[in-house]
Amino acid sequence: MTWHFYPITRFKEFRQSWDDLNCQGADSPLLSSDFVSPLLEYFSSGKEKLAVYGSRLEHPEALTILTKPKFAVWETLQPSQAPVGLWLQNTEISTAILLANLRKSLPFPCLLVGVTQQDPDLLPRPHHEKGLSTLDYIQTARVTLDGSFTDYWSQRGKNLRQNLNRQRNRLEREGVKTTLRIIQASEDIEAAIVAYGQLESAGWKSTGGTAIHIENNQGKFYRDMLKNFSQTNNTLIFQYCYDDKLVATDLCIKDNRTLIILKTTYDESITTSSPAMLMRQDAFQYIFDNQLVEKIEFYGKVMDWHTKWSEEIRMLFHINKRVT
Repeated sequence: MTWHFYPITRFKEFRQSWDDLNCQGADSPLLSSDFVSPLLEYFSSGKEKLAVYGSRLEHPEALTILTKPKFAVWETLQPSQAPVGLWLQNTEISTAILLANLRKSLPFPCLLVGVTQQDPDLLPRPHHEKGLSTLDYIQTARVTLDGSFTDYWSQRGKNLRQNLNRQRNRLEREGVKTTLRIIQASEDIEAAIVAYGQLESAGWKSTGGTAIHIENNQGKFYRDMLKNFSQTNNTLIFQYCYDDKLVATDLCIKDNRTLIILKTTYDESITTSSPAMLMRQDAFQYIFDNQLVEKIEFYGKVMDWHTKWSEEIRMLFHINKRVT
């Protein structure tokens, strides 16, 4: 078996093979072609290579998308919108062997091949050996749905529970009604992205030019990707309102096992309550009560507020294969 390389424009020809390999191994929504295809459409330079490993190209043993950031270095394409690196493999084959063969197969000179942002739950972290090393990336958190929401909530810290209860009591005294909206239908997604962008653009991200907008590539990516997942009823957009005013929203995707919170924004002008935290409490109750998935993934760098919702923390990592 050997590696074959194709222009990234041919990804659509391997889309079924990509999904088959994902289902056999990592089985993550983040590595589904429904996620990867719009990612490539809006964030690929067109110079990337689709790398395919196997003797039968219709049933590859490994697939990845490679870019060349500098001389003699290749690495997996890693747009900031992708929480994990675009690498799929048959886990019965050694990652070290795959990377050694990949480095030798790439155009000379190739001094290093990098696989970025890997999740040990999706790909076991390889042991260090000659020329092969791994590097800690970030810690991330998850919530496992074990028991009822009442059980889960009773295990949260006293400060979190009391703080959110005080906020709800204050809003009630002020006559403010809180509502959790749940959007899943394809025809409602574009309007939800527009609303998300308007809320995010009113905050600090607007000054840095990183806010989602329906006319920029970020907005188009999330619109198209969420529409893809909506075809299998696997899009969840949570919107939280104070009366009729949108004050927080989450963009999420899921499969039968995992729900992933991709993006969150909230009204930063509100200082007497935390709309995002209140939304999360109600959204988690909805997820628990309806037994939607087995786990909820944050996939962002662990912050103090994450630890209020979860004690389940693990380290994501990079892999580097160097010439020896």
